Amino acid sequence: MKHLIDIIDLSVEEIDELIAVGEDIIAHPADYEEKCRHKKLATLFFEPSTRTRLSFESAMLSLGGDVLGFSEASSSSAAKGESVADTIQTVGCYADIIAMRHPKEGAPVVAVRRSTVPVINAGDGGHNHPTQTLTDLLTIHRELGRLDNMVVGLCGDLKFGRTVHSLIIAMCRYSRVKFVLISPEELRLPEYLREMLDKQGIDYLETQDLEAAMPELDILYMTRVQRERFFNEADYVRLKDSYILTPDKLVNAKESLRILHPLPRVNEISVAVDDDPRAAYFRQVANGKFIRMALILKLLEVK
Repeated sequence: MKHLIDIIDLSVEEIDELIAVGEDIIAHPADYEEKCRHKKLATLFFEPSTRTRLSFESAMLSLGGDVLGFSEASSSSAAKGESVADTIQTVGCYADIIAMRHPKEGAPVVAVRRSTVPVINAGDGGHNHPTQTLTDLLTIHRELGRLDNMVVGLCGDLKFGRTVHSLIIAMCRYSRVKFVLISPEELRLPEYLREMLDKQGIDYLETQDLEAAMPELDILYMTRVQRERFFNEADYVRLKDSYILTPDKLVNAKESLRILHPLPRVNEISVAVDDDPRAAYFRQVANGKFIRMALILKLLEVK
């Protein structure tokens, strides 16, 4: 039985296969309408979510399956002190596959040790978010036609941004990818990831200057500064507006640039950017459903 806890659980070949299936779902949706008939997905969200939870639910419903679960810890027995392990074993009695989001890093690892059905990590604290990474990869592939030979700028909260961490780990496995890491000093990419890049000989540049980096970028991946990851409100207030993308900052950007954001945004991308054809973040939202459909099919071994 296969689970998805970390993006490295998937080989490059498996990622490429998922992207191909996602593309086929987009092209031929009617072919997939009954693929998961009589199957049930449990969405266990111990932490708030809009896009991830709803895209998982929409994905399963679009495959002809059913959905059960909860959208906050307070509406489950976790509020009574039930452990993740016990919750997973219980839900496994009712569902064929589980998507789980949890605020604590490593919670999905605990879950898979006790689960009788496939588990998908839908985000664990500031650690990993592999299905968002698959969404990002499908989006990049659909927008640029490739996943190699590009410069990827990642801007904002690189310290706590689990989507950033997962995307870097995934794209390191494609050739000729350079990263431009744009952040305040306090929100730099964690040391363990910088060490990984150094060890693998991956080209990267750290800078605090978004506009200076802009002309080089093929992808600009914006992130919000996450209030929920800060212990000190004053630090959050000081850093939250470090980068705000406005149309004037795109003057020297490539016409082929694509702007991504895992959302939700606060004010790090001006709404004035939304009508720019290079703004791909709402197309990215739509792609999340299709890649999660492909993943559910894979983990349930549905042909």
